[in-house]
Amino acid sequence: MRQVRLGRTEIEITPIGLGCWQFSRAHGYVGRFWDDLPAQRIREIVAVSLQGGIDWFDTAEVYGWGRSELALAEALRANGVKPGEVVVATKWFPFLRTARSIGRTIGDRLEALGGFPIGLHQIHAPVSFSGVRGEMKVMARLVREGRIGSIGVSNYTAGQMRRAHAALQRDGLVLASNQVKFSLLQRKIERNGVLETAKELGVTIIAFSPLAQGILSGKYHDDPGLIKERPGPRKSMSAFKQSALHRTRPLIDELRAIAAAHGATPSQVALNWLTRIHGDTVVVIPGAVNVEQARENACALDLTLDADEMQRLDRLSLKVERPR
Repeated sequence: MRQVRLGRTEIEITPIGLGCWQFSRAHGYVGRFWDDLPAQRIREIVAVSLQGGIDWFDTAEVYGWGRSELALAEALRANGVKPGEVVVATKWFPFLRTARSIGRTIGDRLEALGGFPIGLHQIHAPVSFSGVRGEMKVMARLVREGRIGSIGVSNYTAGQMRRAHAALQRDGLVLASNQVKFSLLQRKIERNGVLETAKELGVTIIAFSPLAQGILSGKYHDDPGLIKERPGPRKSMSAFKQSALHRTRPLIDELRAIAAAHGATPSQVALNWLTRIHGDTVVVIPGAVNVEQARENACALDLTLDADEMQRLDRLSLKVERPR
C-alpha cells in the first residue's frame, strides 16, 4: 500500500488506517454504540489490517475510557508488533475540561497504550473551557518533551484550524491533521472552507465515518430492518429511514456497478474514491467489527478507478447528498 505524509510532519502513513472506536468494549455512553467485541476478534481484526498493509490506528480516550487503547495495544503485541513499527493516533476528550487536563492525562494515555508511542495526539472537539491557543500551547509542550509525535485536531472549523496552525507556528510546529466526517454522503467540508483551508495549510484531513456508518455498503438498502439489530443510536438516525435510503439508492446502484466491473465491493469503491478525489489531502479510517470487514477495508486501494468512474460517483454523490 502506498504511503502519504501526515500533514507537513515527517510521519508517513497509508491512506487507509483502522478506526478503533469499536474496540471500546461497550463501556461508557460512547462505547455502547458498539457490541462488546471479544479480545480474540480484536486481535484478528488488527492482524488482517496489518497483513493488508495498514500501518496506523486511530483511537481515543473516550472510546471506552481507555479500553479501546488497551485493546489496541494488546492486539498489536499479540501480533508481534513492536513500539514504533506502526503509528498510533489517539485523542484527548475536552468536554467540561481545560487545556491543563491534556498534560494531566497524557500519562494515562501512554499507560493504556502500553509502550506504543503516540504518533498523533488530537483534540477530539473544540468544546473545552480553554481556547484553541491554550490547548495548542500544552500540545506543543508535549511534543518538546517527546511524549507525543505530532498534533492534530478533530471537528474543527476552518477558522479554528487557522488559529491552531498559527499558535503552533509560534512554537516552530505544524498542525498535522483535522479529523472530520467526510464521505460520498457527507461532503460538507468541501463547502464550509475546511477542505480548502486544509489544502492551503498543508493539513491532512482524516475522514471518519467514510462509509457513512455502513450505508455505502448497500446492506441497509437490501435489508432496511437490519438497522434495528444494531446497538446504539444509529437506528434513530435519519439516514437509515426509508425515505433517506430511497434517496441514496441511485448512488448505491452506481457503486455496485463500478464494483462489479473491478471485482470489488461497493465499500471498497467508496473508500478508494475518497482517498483519491482530493489527491493526498484525505486519508480514511473505516472501522471493522469482523475479519471480513477488515480485509475488505485493507484491499480497498487494490483497484484503480478511471476518470469517468470518479466523475460519475462525484456527480451522483452531489445529487443525492443532503447536508447534515
